[in-house]
Amino acid sequence: MVEQKSPQVGELAPDLTLPDTHGTPVTLSALRGTPVVIVFVPFAFSGICTGELCELRDNIAAFDDAGVRLLVVSCDPMFSLRAWAEHEGYTFDLLSDFWPHGDVASAYGVFDAERGRAVRGSFLIDADGVLRWSVVNPAGQARDLAGYREALAALAG
Repeated sequence: MVEQKSPQVGELAPDLTLPDTHGTPVTLSALRGTPVVIVFVPFAFSGICTGELCELRDNIAAFDDAGVRLLVVSCDPMFSLRAWAEHEGYTFDLLSDFWPHGDVASAYGVFDAERGRAVRGSFLIDADGVLRWSVVNPAGQARDLAGYREALAALAG
């Protein structure tokens, strides 16, 4: 059960520093000047997560055209995320929220402590670090690509 409160639209997004699939730290505040979408997923290699990320991979041009960097966050270890990215051909960053376990997911209100995973939360952060759009779905419910497209269009607005 998720018990934390997600940041609200119009608020400064919580900062994060997490390792990518090669152990290189990625810090949200260091990306200021570039809009970012953070996509939390429950588990690497799981069916719905793979389907969602393959859809994002296949539509990455929508993010690139909007100048938006895509960051995917999972509580899986870095090595699992690297294997998943290589297996599926993901070109966007996959970040490990493994330790402290779920710390960043908790800051975004999407950590399910009972199951040790994130739920499906997506957050669009503008170039100034302000949250402009979010959606949080239960673990078994995929997010709709149309929601991302609408949020990207509104950002460009």
